[in-house]
Amino acid sequence: MAYQILINIALAVIWTFLQNNYSLSSFFFGYANGLLLLYILRRFLVFDFYFIRVWAIIKLLFLFLKELVVANIDVIKIVLNPNLSNYTPGIVAVPTNLNTKFEITLLASLISLTPGTISMDFSDDSKIIYIHSIHIEDREEMIAQIHNTFERAIMEVTK
Repeated sequence: MAYQILINIALAVIWTFLQNNYSLSSFFFGYANGLLLLYILRRFLVFDFYFIRVWAIIKLLFLFLKELVVANIDVIKIVLNPNLSNYTPGIVAVPTNLNTKFEITLLASLISLTPGTISMDFSDDSKIIYIHSIHIEDREEMIAQIHNTFERAIMEVTK
C-alpha cells in the first residue's frame, strides 16, 4: 500500500512537471490520473488497490462522527430530563469477531470516545468487551448496533 501511495505521488509530480504548471490543481489532477492508472494496472499486476482502504478509513471516520453526534444528543436528553428513573444504566458483554489486538483496541477506543458508553474490561481471550452504558433499552439491540456499525467498519479497514 505504501508503495502505491508513493507511486501515485510520483505520477502526480511527473504530471505537474510535464504540464509545466506548478499549481495545486495541476498536482491534484495528476494525482487523480495516477489513481486511475493504478486502478487499471491492478487487473494486470497482483496487488490490492490502496484507495479502497483509504475510502474505508474515511467511511469509518464519518461513521464515528455520526455516532458521536447521536450519542451527544442522547446524553443531553438524559441530563436535561428531570426524571432519571426512566433510564437504566448497565454493563453489557459484547462478543467481538475481531482478531488482532489493534482491531480490538480500536473498537474499544471508539466505544469509549462516544459519550454515554465506556469500555471497561476485556475477557481473557479478548473476544468479549465489557461496556458500561448510561442507558440500555435492549442489550441485544446494543450488541447488534456495535456489530453493524463500528465492528463492520473496522473489518473493512483492516482486511
